[in-house]
Amino acid sequence: MAVISLFSGAGGLDLGFHRAGFVTAVANEFDAKICPTFRYNFPNVNLIEGDIRTIEAGVFPLHVDGIIGGPPCQSWSEGGAKRGFNDPRGQLFLEYIRILETAQPLFFVAENVSGMLAPRHAQAVTAFLESFRNAGEHGYDVQLRMLNAKDYEVPEDRDRIFFVGFRRDLGINDFEYPAPVEPRRTLRDAIWDLRETAIPALEHNHSNGDACVVDNHEYYVSGYSSIFMSRNRVRGWDEQGFTVQASGRQCQLHPQAPKMELVAPNTRIFVPGSEHLYRRMTVREVARVQTFPDDFHFVYDDVNYGYKMIGNAVPVNLAFHLASQIRATLIRHNVPIAD
Repeated sequence: MAVISLFSGAGGLDLGFHRAGFVTAVANEFDAKICPTFRYNFPNVNLIEGDIRTIEAGVFPLHVDGIIGGPPCQSWSEGGAKRGFNDPRGQLFLEYIRILETAQPLFFVAENVSGMLAPRHAQAVTAFLESFRNAGEHGYDVQLRMLNAKDYEVPEDRDRIFFVGFRRDLGINDFEYPAPVEPRRTLRDAIWDLRETAIPALEHNHSNGDACVVDNHEYYVSGYSSIFMSRNRVRGWDEQGFTVQASGRQCQLHPQAPKMELVAPNTRIFVPGSEHLYRRMTVREVARVQTFPDDFHFVYDDVNYGYKMIGNAVPVNLAFHLASQIRATLIRHNVPIAD
């Protein structure tokens, strides 16, 4: 089954769909520093590099089975300016819908941050749902659900929302999001074997390149802001990690360290005598947390860009479970699909 991938980033959503039997026919990514990573890991995919607002809908193939993608989240994030649809990035959802209207695939998946469900964005979300339902000749039956990655074999506490729609003429109005999977994976499951081979980034957080014993196994080096030190940034080995951030500076700390000690309201310190144990997780470690395989290579010179690509991605295992459920639904309704 062929899909169009929009706002593709490094390709976490694509990889999960590929594992479930889908193939990306065409992808689009704007950030020129991220495109080399997508090209490296998906050499057979036609990647259109550039601003989706300048790309004619007809450039994308008309006979695909699905469209997948996660429009930029900064406008909707609770940690951002919260401007929603008033931010030009928030309006990129309309570009997704524009491509959907033209391609008219069997289904679509649009992902974004949980902050999109905040009451302040209710009007925008209602408008997006209505646009999805009326897209193209047939329109789509659409569901919206928040899923936590930790329920889908991802060792990470990460809430994200997913719009899933099926073209109305298919008569599919009984789609069910995937059920949680047990047991939950932990940081021990994901990164225990990497604990002794991490190395710091070079000066100015340049990459060590081939000097890494394990590919991309290097960590961002800098001081810690007062905001960072305002709460605990350590999860234990037998817990799920915090949500992976798209920033080296804001990256969570490695579970080898004890949890940070509260000394005043909104002020924590590293436990005295254990200061040497505190470091940020490496690029490879957060990639493992996001369930990217070790043979998925992240191309960068600035280590922060490794974190950015991974933090903005959809966890691969979560994407796989969602894609598998979509595929099973199409099969159950006898929709012709390719093997």
